[in-house]
Amino acid sequence: MATKKWSAKVNTDSTHPDDGLFNRSPTTIAKALASKKVSPKGPASGMRMLNFYINRAGKNLSATRNAALEKAKSILSGIIADQKKEASPKKKSVTRKSSSKAVKKSTKKSERKRSTKTATRKAA
Repeated sequence: MATKKWSAKVNTDSTHPDDGLFNRSPTTIAKALASKKVSPKGPASGMRMLNFYINRAGKNLSATRNAALEKAKSILSGIIADQKKEASPKKKSVTRKSSSKAVKKSTKKSERKRSTKTATRKAA
């Protein structure tokens, strides 16, 4: 009796890509997998579907088909990156003013270093 792989049991209930989606152009694949219809949790879930398909197909994919799917992955990762940029709030740049105490401390330290250097030079 042949053992079946765990991936053969995987069924996608929440998302249903169109039949033959992975045989289309890379831009069509990327846009479809990024859509809310196919991946309601966002395009990252579409990326997981695409990786799963590529891994399942394995050696049965032709070189041209594999190249097209890899291009779809790069397009989809660009879509994901764009969405992350839009979602993250822009932080305000904070300019720090140096306090007079910090400036005084740094000048005192540099003066001490200079005095110890001159003392060691004179001793030598």
